[in-house]
Amino acid sequence: MGPRILYVVTEDWYFLSHRLPMARAAKAAGYEVHVATRIKDGEPAIKREGFVPHALDWSRGSLSPRGSVSAVLELRRLIEQIDPDILHNVSLKPVLLGTTASLGFGRTAVVNSLTGLGTLFIGEAKVSAATRQAVRFALSALLRRKRSKIVVQNPDDWDFVLGLGAAPDNIALIPGSGVDTEHLTKLPEPPAPVTAAYVGRMLADKGVVTLIQAYSLLNQRGVQLQLLLAGDTDRENPGSLAPEQLREFASLYGIHWLGHVTDIRKVWAMAHFAVLASRREGLPKSLLEAAACGRPMVATNAPGCREIAIQDKTALTVPVDDVEALADAMARMAGDQAMRDRFGKAARALVEEKFSAEAIGREIVALYDGLRRT
Repeated sequence: MGPRILYVVTEDWYFLSHRLPMARAAKAAGYEVHVATRIKDGEPAIKREGFVPHALDWSRGSLSPRGSVSAVLELRRLIEQIDPDILHNVSLKPVLLGTTASLGFGRTAVVNSLTGLGTLFIGEAKVSAATRQAVRFALSALLRRKRSKIVVQNPDDWDFVLGLGAAPDNIALIPGSGVDTEHLTKLPEPPAPVTAAYVGRMLADKGVVTLIQAYSLLNQRGVQLQLLLAGDTDRENPGSLAPEQLREFASLYGIHWLGHVTDIRKVWAMAHFAVLASRREGLPKSLLEAAACGRPMVATNAPGCREIAIQDKTALTVPVDDVEALADAMARMAGDQAMRDRFGKAARALVEEKFSAEAIGREIVALYDGLRRT
């Protein structure tokens, strides 16, 4: 049997959507892959990959003391049972609880992926300054665990982790899990009318409200542009729009809300460019996939976004929460086919160079193997 790796992720859908290339790379390198997560509908897909799923009884949106203690004990039992060589915690809650659970298991090395700061620090979560400070204190202590590495996806989050007191040698900048550049290929531009598309959860922090306001402004100006929204609402996120709100916006402004789309190529086959008005990202999968399909972007000049949405190269970028600037950039992109073609080619080339699943897979496996030798 090969070495074992245990991924701890909040939700099965998130693992399948955002961490699958990374886990596939580990399996291809000889690791026995286990996945601990809250399981809804993803267990068959996880098993088809040859991974071993383990159901966790927790709520993604809660860090209550009672729930946290219960989750830590559950994870400790699982670590004792599996005896993994590597424990890879993905996002804030698994980092806090998974690292705590790993204390005392000296044989197991730990990888902690911070995938952006999340609503606790930047968004709609109704938490006190004291709670945020407590989380920062806990992170500061846990991220110094021996035989561990912290993985961030952009330089801004690198600086955030440094500010928590982590040693530079213990931080690795690995941009996401990568995208499958063979599955996602450059697509021809669709026929008119020009169409923009946002892909992601329907969250305020993702800039969905700002985007809708900008599109309303474009309607008032008489700009000929269609807007697609592809993604679900998220009842457990305090910044999520409600389905009835989205249906109302769709009716008022002529927006096409597609809901969840299984094959994202269908969205980019219909859209001329991608738009993301997010306040902060780790590294936005939606833009990586759009770029892989040869789509130019309009995005905020926010942490994470600017790693792929590069002003005047792959994208037009705007300040966060600036409705008028976003509308102006969307109108400019809609009206300039030559720019769309130029940016789209550059976006595809950038993904092939820096963000392919193959390249990212090599980086993460090298990190795992290096930790096992310490």
